Amino acid sequence: MIIDLPSTTTSQVNRKLVELRERGGAVALGRVLTLVIVDDDGEHLEEHIDAANEASREHPCRVIVVARGSRTAAARVDAQIRVGGDAGASEVVILRLYGPLVSHGQSVVIPLLLSDTPIVTWWPGSGPKAPAQDPLGEIAQRRITDSAAERSPVRALTTRRKSYVEGDTDLAWTRLTNWRAQLVAALDLPPHEKVTAATVTGEAESPSTELLAGWLAEYLDVPVKRVKSTTAQGIQSVVLERRSGPVELTRPDGKVGKLTQPGQPARRIALHRRNTKDCLIEELRRLDPDEVYEAALHGLDKFTAGANGKSGDGKKSPAKKSAKAAVS
Repeated sequence: MIIDLPSTTTSQVNRKLVELRERGGAVALGRVLTLVIVDDDGEHLEEHIDAANEASREHPCRVIVVARGSRTAAARVDAQIRVGGDAGASEVVILRLYGPLVSHGQSVVIPLLLSDTPIVTWWPGSGPKAPAQDPLGEIAQRRITDSAAERSPVRALTTRRKSYVEGDTDLAWTRLTNWRAQLVAALDLPPHEKVTAATVTGEAESPSTELLAGWLAEYLDVPVKRVKSTTAQGIQSVVLERRSGPVELTRPDGKVGKLTQPGQPARRIALHRRNTKDCLIEELRRLDPDEVYEAALHGLDKFTAGANGKSGDGKKSPAKKSAKAAVS
């Protein structure tokens, strides 16, 4: 069911939600969080709502979409409520803001938040440089950005490292979960030798490749080289050097990986590039600070880059943990 409320107010939207709950008996009940989606371009709005709907099947929530329109138009809020089959296991409230209201999204969203539930704010496109300082980020316990969606992904990631606050995270980090799990599992197999160096190869503007290199530099505390490839999409390969020979995890086609190491047969591994829906579902499973992501951000200035890249300044972060403990 889709209900349009043109030129409306938050009070009218709330009354309509209460009316729907009384009529259907299920809307807005049993929700575990409020997910606020900030969409400025509108071009991929339906894709973002579909991802939230899929995530809501595992995490029932109220989804509030803030779509910013023209700043020069008259002040107006056009709302749309989606429930039932059009909203997955959630209820979706789309707020299209115009005129001066474009700069006051927080004031429009607050009356529609579910009481006594965590708030997650997600910027699926271009996000703020400092998410925790954004008005819609200030009200959230968890703030999700996506550096890969920025015009300059690596630069955006570096900027957010400087403004990091507990509760910040990035889907570029979530896309690494399978890579990190496979590398840690490989190091659990004999021979149990110390890694002496590592090389990470991937697309030049891949923030996930940068984070993977930072994670290895932070937790292994060995020299890590980040090589920029002109042919790869995302991460292409990781090589961990050990005395008996290297551990190599490669993914040339973006779908299937190959793991090779001394004394073990080569293995083919499903290592497809994760979509936004899967990453969002994973991020909503935890609302506490992601200390491993924070450590990976610290590691961004601890690896060296290839001929076309820049070198880190060699700073050390105070945290030290084992690579095995780093997988979350």
